[in-house]
Formats: sequence, C-alpha cells, structure tokens
Amino acid sequence: MTGKGPTEPRQFKTLPILISLLIAGFIGMFSETALNVALSDLMNVLQITPSTAQWLTTAYLLTLGILVPISGLLLQWFTTRQLFIAALCFSIAGTILAGMAPNFEFLLTARVVQAMGTALLLPLMFNTILIIIPAERRGAAMGLIGLVIMVAPAIGPTIAGLLIESLSWHWIFWLALPFLVIALISGILFMQNVTEVTKPKIDILSIILSSFGFGGIVYGFSSAGESEGWGSSKVIIAIAIGVIALILFCIRQLTMKQPMINLRAFKFPMFVVGVLMVFICMMVILSSMLILPMYLQQGQGYTAFKAGLLLLPGGIINGLMSPVMGRLFDKYGPKWLVIPGLVLVAVSLWFFSSITATSTVIFVIVLHSVLMIGISMIMMPAQTNGINQLPLEYYPDGTAIMNTLQQVAGAIGTALAVSIMTSGSKSYMKTVADPADPLNMGAAFTHGVQNAFIFGMVMAIAGLVIAFFLKRVIVSHKSQAPMH
Repeated sequence: MTGKGPTEPRQFKTLPILISLLIAGFIGMFSETALNVALSDLMNVLQITPSTAQWLTTAYLLTLGILVPISGLLLQWFTTRQLFIAALCFSIAGTILAGMAPNFEFLLTARVVQAMGTALLLPLMFNTILIIIPAERRGAAMGLIGLVIMVAPAIGPTIAGLLIESLSWHWIFWLALPFLVIALISGILFMQNVTEVTKPKIDILSIILSSFGFGGIVYGFSSAGESEGWGSSKVIIAIAIGVIALILFCIRQLTMKQPMINLRAFKFPMFVVGVLMVFICMMVILSSMLILPMYLQQGQGYTAFKAGLLLLPGGIINGLMSPVMGRLFDKYGPKWLVIPGLVLVAVSLWFFSSITATSTVIFVIVLHSVLMIGISMIMMPAQTNGINQLPLEYYPDGTAIMNTLQQVAGAIGTALAVSIMTSGSKSYMKTVADPADPLNMGAAFTHGVQNAFIFGMVMAIAGLVIAFFLKRVIVSHKSQAPMH
C-alpha cells in the first residue's frame, strides 16, 4: 500500500469516522460475547453437548481465521466506505438469521454470516485509526476503542441473561439489530475513504494456502474439544494440513514481489513481541470468558442473568481502565504496564484454579475484576507498541497479522480450555463410586474448570517471560521498511 504523508491525518473528519466504527465494533463484540452466557441455556433448549455448543464460538473464530488474513488485500482493493458498508450488511444479515434460528444448524450458519461482517470490520477499524490518528495520540485513541469494545463484553452477558430469563435467547440478536442499522446509516453519512486503492495482483494460491493453513489449525484444535479428543485422526489430519499449508504460505509470501500479507513485518522485533503478547492475551481472555459463565451456571447453579451480573463489574472496570492505560502508554511506554498486568493475570488465574462449587460471589467478582484490570494493562499497550514500529505502508499487513492471530489464538485457547475441562471432569468421575450422583457430577465439572484455569495461568507466566523483552518504540515514520 502506498504510504501517506505525515500531515494527511488532519484532513479527515476524525470524530464522525470514529463514532461510525465504534458503534459497529461495539455491537460486533456484544453479539460475540453475549452468546457465551446463553450457551448453557442453548444446550438445554437445543439438546446439544458442551463440545457442540462450543462450535457457536469456534465457527465464528474459524470464519475470522480464514477471512481476516485476506483483509490486508481487501483494504488495497476496495475503498473504506465500500468495505464498511459490506461489513455492516453481512452483520445485519447474520443477526436477522440468528434471530429467526429454529435449530442449532441454522444458528451456526447465522454465526458464520455474522463473522464475515466482523472479519471485514476489525482490520478496517484498526487500519483506519492508524491512518487518521497521529502516532503521539495513538495510545489514547486505542484506549477509547478499548473502552467501547470492552464495555460490550461486560454488559453483553448481563443483558443476555436478562433477555433469556424474560424472553428467549433469540432476543440477544433482535436487540443488536437496530444498533447495527444505526451504524450502517452513520457510516453511509460520515465514513470517508482514508486508504488508497492500489489494486495489487491477487494471488489465488496464497488465498488457498492461507485458508487451509489458518482454517486447518482452528478446525483441528476445535475438534479436539469434542468427545473424540486429541488422538482422533480428524484432529491430527486437520492440524497437519494446517501446519503444512501455513509453512507453504509463508514461503510463498517471502518469495513474491507483491505478497498477500507482507511477512517482512516480522523483521521488526517489537512487532513480534506485540504479536506474541496479543496471542497469549487472547488465549487467556477468550478461554476465561467461555469457562466462567459455564462454571457459574453449571457449577454454582446460577441463572444466566445472575451469572451475567457477576461478570459485569470486571468488564466495566476493564472498559474504564482502557483509556487510562492508553494515556499511561503515551506517557511511559508499554513495559511498565504489560509486566505488572501479566503478574495480575497470573495471580488471579492461580486463585481461580482453587475455585469450588461453594466459592463465594465476592471471591468470583474480585478475581474476575483483577483479571480484567490485568488484561487492560497488556492488550492495548503491546498491540499499539508493536504496530508503531512498522512503517506506514506495512499497516494493512500488520493489522491483518495481528487480527488473524487474535482469532487463531481465541480458537486454540477456547478449544484447549474446553478439552482440558472435559478431560479433567472425566478423570474425576472415574474416582467416584456413584457417577450418576448430581453432587459428584457438579464436583467433576468444577475439577475440570480448575484444570482449565491452571492452563490459563501457565500461558500468562509464558507471556511474563516474553514481556521482559519489550522496549518502547519511538515513532518516526519515514517509510523505513526493510523491503528485502
């Protein structure tokens, strides 16, 4: 993509563009996380197992994992307005289909259509903000995005719980629909074209390799969460195909003059550290946001609404902390935020690993709040610092890489967490005299949940080791990309 001059951001009507993007991003995140608290309810209504219900999250992530890598190419082929309107149309169509869904298969299809909208929107949002916001104010701007995008997951489970209790799970989608329509109208009125359409050559083989690579890995890990486990031929073949396709994809990108994703972005060390931080963070946050509502409803016996209410304080704190962390990042850089953040995440997950069916409400709220504060200290500073090191023409590639690996990390994290939880529950049941006893079933489920949180803690400790390599990037964009 052709770089733009350093003075150009001032020519854009920043606020209307931001508002359009943030409304769409907010509802996208709301739809994604609101369904988590409904999973237990959906298991009963649709007569499906936890591993099948997990596919409502996994199919979403699988679609993102396949489509987001192509986003860097799409950003150079279509205008900002075209992509924004297309993203909202997919989101609206998926939401209407989900609201009407009579069974699991129909709902799963609707989630895929929704994900197609999100796959276009996420990279577009980050890339647009990187262009219209000057580098010295970028931390604060990304903090504002964090506020909006993290408040959605915070209120999502609570509103979803209330809707499930009073109406039905279909209303999670009907509630989101008017806001998506507002975002579409806002985009039509205010969205400006901020990127330059260069129409690079489309390499079909790169798209095929990328789809099989990321898709195979996400599908393989997700299938491992099902009853057949890690030893099944389906899991092994899917992951093997994914790894081989990804290796071939990387080789092809590095030998092309106009690659689909310019992997030379990985020549910038802080970008690499940022990618690793975001990867670990997404594994922890998405696995926790899937396991916690299930524990509260099945382990503690709470309603969907009460489970959502218990997760509300932590989510709101995370949202409120994001702008604060953005300003602190602009002032002090990433290291002194990310390292303490990872310590908080690791400690909270260690305490969560001792959770039982009798753990108090206060215990859960405090730990979840500490976890969310830690996440707010890691995610945005590491991501912004990494992207800041890239030259301007690498922004579409950098955002495509970051967003793709977020989805892959989410899929791997949730799949590993569910399979660890399931195997932990099964091993516990082998030790009890009466497996049909509801008390034993509850204890087995809780034991599985504890194991899943231990996995999260190990990931956070791995992130802490990597965080010591973080250095603050001083931004001076003069198109200094090492092209070869």
